Amino acid sequence: MKTKSIEDLSKHIGVNFSDISFLRTACTHRSYINENKTAGGTHNERLEFLGDAVLELVVTSFLFRKYPKKQEGELTAFRSSIVNTVSLTIVAEKMGLNDYMLMSKGEAKDSGRARSVILANAVEAVIGAIYMDGGYNTAANFISQYILNTIDIEEIVAKKTWIDAKSKFQERAQEKVGITPSYKTLKETGPDHNKIFTLGVFLGDVQVATGSGQSKQEAEQQAAEKALTVKGW
Repeated sequence: MKTKSIEDLSKHIGVNFSDISFLRTACTHRSYINENKTAGGTHNERLEFLGDAVLELVVTSFLFRKYPKKQEGELTAFRSSIVNTVSLTIVAEKMGLNDYMLMSKGEAKDSGRARSVILANAVEAVIGAIYMDGGYNTAANFISQYILNTIDIEEIVAKKTWIDAKSKFQERAQEKVGITPSYKTLKETGPDHNKIFTLGVFLGDVQVATGSGQSKQEAEQQAAEKALTVKGW
């Protein structure tokens, strides 16, 4: 049973809300509304949509100024490495966000990749809530504190970890065996609002690895990461 209030979260992240309902909505997963139809309120997906755009703008502006000689393609890759699910899950953990989330009983018991996606999306929703309540500068300050100041961007650039797994596997496959990898959907599970895709990555007719995610792109990335390990590339 949760003992922490949404006001506690507001204090913890150092943001004073004029309308705390924005933050409460940001911490409400669709599954909770579906399971508690008489509870009132709404889920966080609209705020997530807004927060994603605000986050992208703030990070893009930061990178544009920090790397004046980098071209669009590299800057896009840097941004993707900063705002991906893994990074945002780390931010959620730093915020202690899991303690404030309203989810269905089933989702509350889940863990692993599915929970990471929920928490990463909730971080974006919180950013949307901060923007709606306090404006751009307040949201930008939050992003700087919890994201830009906690991720080693110089290491990402130096080690080229911004190159996504799918691109890396394709490059290695073409270099090593002269084959361009292909991806096929193996199955789709779950309700429409929370569908999980499982895809396989193939070299010719040989399946090298599989990956799962809440989008086909996410599943492809996971499959490529596993394929790199399988092949030792």
